[in-house]
Amino acid sequence: MTDTQAKLVIREAKPADARAIAALSTKVYGKATAFSGAQIRGQINNFPEGQFVAEYEGVIVGHCATQIVGADLAFAAHSWEEITGGGFATRHDPDGDILYGMEVCVDPDYRRLRIGQRFYRRRQELCQYFELKGIVFGGRMPGYKRRQKQFPNPEDYLAAVLDKQVRDPVINFQLMQGFEARGVLRGYDPTDRDSGGLAVLMFWPNPLAPEQVPGRKARGQKRLPSSVRVATVQFQMRRIARIDEFEEQVEYFVDVAADYSADFVTFPELFTLELLSIGEEKLAPDQAIERVADYTDRFCAFMEKLAVSYNINIIGGSHPTRMDNGDIRNISYIFLRDGGVYTQEKLHPTPSERRWWNIKGGYGANVIPTDCGPIGVMICYDSEFPEMARHLVNQGAMMLFVPFCTDERRGYLRVRYCCQARAVENQCYVITSGVVGNIPNVENMDIHYAESAILTPSDFPFARDGVAADTAPNTETIAIADLSLDDLLTSRQSGAVQNLRDRRFDLYRVQWRKG
Repeated sequence: MTDTQAKLVIREAKPADARAIAALSTKVYGKATAFSGAQIRGQINNFPEGQFVAEYEGVIVGHCATQIVGADLAFAAHSWEEITGGGFATRHDPDGDILYGMEVCVDPDYRRLRIGQRFYRRRQELCQYFELKGIVFGGRMPGYKRRQKQFPNPEDYLAAVLDKQVRDPVINFQLMQGFEARGVLRGYDPTDRDSGGLAVLMFWPNPLAPEQVPGRKARGQKRLPSSVRVATVQFQMRRIARIDEFEEQVEYFVDVAADYSADFVTFPELFTLELLSIGEEKLAPDQAIERVADYTDRFCAFMEKLAVSYNINIIGGSHPTRMDNGDIRNISYIFLRDGGVYTQEKLHPTPSERRWWNIKGGYGANVIPTDCGPIGVMICYDSEFPEMARHLVNQGAMMLFVPFCTDERRGYLRVRYCCQARAVENQCYVITSGVVGNIPNVENMDIHYAESAILTPSDFPFARDGVAADTAPNTETIAIADLSLDDLLTSRQSGAVQNLRDRRFDLYRVQWRKG
């Protein structure tokens, strides 16, 4: 008898599944209310063990999302937006005692395979594995809108369903799975018109829950190291005669960082403009940017080779890049030590970039999966817009890298102060890297000022001044620091202040159009 593989598999979701899950969500709910790829990545990065997909013959046909929260939050009045952190699972609390169900979604073409039932069983297994008190979620009540005149009070409608006077297919299904109805949540999901924006607070008590948990299992961070070593290069711009000189300068710092066993090394914004000093001809700014864009392929091939050969993740500063439509965008290339290459476009060109170099703003802000957890990159001016950092942290980033290029101290301080603010308000690490030195024959790149730094939140586990390491002003050098991810996670849950956790989702939100 020939062995055959299973056709239907329930497995943990992976970051690479984000696009397929988002497409499934769009198919089920429509574009307006579907999960974005960024939200899916946030769920997976914030609590990887709690996200599942159903895969049928290699195609993702179901999605199940969960997080852990405290019982006080789970049983209090709340909306879906509030308790899920806008769908990113940022309210996940490793020290919580309730598994909260965020989503169960099944492709309508595969609804006779009992995928929903399989997801419910997987949640129960997860709840018991983590020795939690039970499972809570806000369940839909789609039959209510049709009977609203008969039951103006939704609690009366729920009582009628529980008394079997009225049938509601969703509530009845959840009751059959062993859940108890604990009341009605008002304003839970305003987009759910069939339920009138309401939901039933459902609870499944874990029959195996211990009265006291002897030792908490790790929840949601099993893929993160306890500490990461990062290096930031303060790179001096100088006149060179050959491209090999630039590459030797870059390799020297990669070698130094690797000798110190750094996991990451970051270079500054636009440091490749040093290549414009090779020629004797003084080009107009727009011509100069076009010229340096010609080096893109060689630059990427060289940096990719360095990352692999020196076994280090490289944040390749930023480099002007010509797009297929002819536009020039300022792009950071991230070279991972496993050979992977990612990009992050600068979303906000400065007025001088637009005026002198005709650089266009890019799109999207997605975390980059590394062997030290997800990271984010913000290029210089982008760090002065708080919504970008928050979007990356929502997706699970604990470290944000900021390559920058500023001409004098005032410009530098704008970046420095904003990066320190991003570290505090998002309870994350921010690593900045700037250029120094002069290249007189390159238009609009005459002078530079930088004090590169590795910044931390401002709380007891971290450096006294919120600075793990920094550099002397306007000196070519490198700074290195060890960053504890364990301390960061602890501060987010039990720090003197908990900026990330204490956001008012009932008052405000930022919605990204893409990603």
